[in-house]
Amino acid sequence: MEQNSQVEKTAQMEILESQIRECFGRVVYSHKTQEKCADIVLSLHKRLKLFLIIISAVVTTSLLIKLFGDQDWALMIGVILSTILFGLNTYMKDYDLGEISQKHTNAANELWDIRECYLSLLTDIRASQLSINQIINQRDELQKRLYNIYSGSPRSNYKAYKEASKALKVNEELTFSDKEIDAFLPKELRRTE
Repeated sequence: MEQNSQVEKTAQMEILESQIRECFGRVVYSHKTQEKCADIVLSLHKRLKLFLIIISAVVTTSLLIKLFGDQDWALMIGVILSTILFGLNTYMKDYDLGEISQKHTNAANELWDIRECYLSLLTDIRASQLSINQIINQRDELQKRLYNIYSGSPRSNYKAYKEASKALKVNEELTFSDKEIDAFLPKELRRTE
């Protein structure tokens, strides 16, 4: 009888660990995707700001040429570029790309904490440090925290997801060999020589 209950407990632990591993994987992708979204939006923000400065300089220069040189083509260029500048400024008024980038960064930071909590939970499960009820309670608490983060974070996009996937799968951004980890540790804690 006791052997059957041990088998059931082992099966329950495996089921819980599988679910938590799945949650961990999703959070790893969400974290990296939010980081990539922040990078994409910030890059767009910087390019648009630079473009606005360049257009402003050309508009000013063309108007000065017209004012002091009586060149009609300069007035035409100034009017066309001024119209483009107006359109871009109108767009930028409604979308604060710097703020959006910061929101993605904040979401990534919060997801990083959740990711590390899931990793610690998986470690504790493997080390047999928690009861089934403790595991369920920690899992449920992490899911609540995760829901709150997702509710308050900006939506990511497919381009960021593709970049995150490449970063995780191809570039192995979250993967370290024992040798790489050992380089950060004192000699007594190293696994390799």
